[in-house]
Amino acid sequence: QVQLVESGGGSVQSGGSLTLSCAASGYTKTAYCMAWFRQSPGKEREGVAAVQRGGLTSYADSVKGRFTISQGNTENTLFLQMNSLKPEDTAMYYCAAATEICYSSRRLSPRDYNAWGQGTQVTVST
Repeated sequence: QVQLVESGGGSVQSGGSLTLSCAASGYTKTAYCMAWFRQSPGKEREGVAAVQRGGLTSYADSVKGRFTISQGNTENTLFLQMNSLKPEDTAMYYCAAATEICYSSRRLSPRDYNAWGQGTQVTVST
């Protein structure tokens, strides 16, 4: 059973930065894809950034140039560096892993992700 644990959320003023971390356990192979999703009240969960085995990445248009996804030296660790944060980035952020399959055309879709963390809250104030 894959377990994902996020950390690093918090409250920050507009223009500030945060780094989210995700640690995976219970899985001995490298996930096909790992990603960050976010969800705010009343909205659907949206893909923010994803990285596929081999290093290819995808970003939502709303975060391009501001957020950077990366993997740690330890397999199945994941980071999200968030710079120039805006109030509209306020949401619960979730780490996700696709351990069975991951199509490049839908890296930012939740469809292929079969393991999810509990989430970490990010709040950006004006």
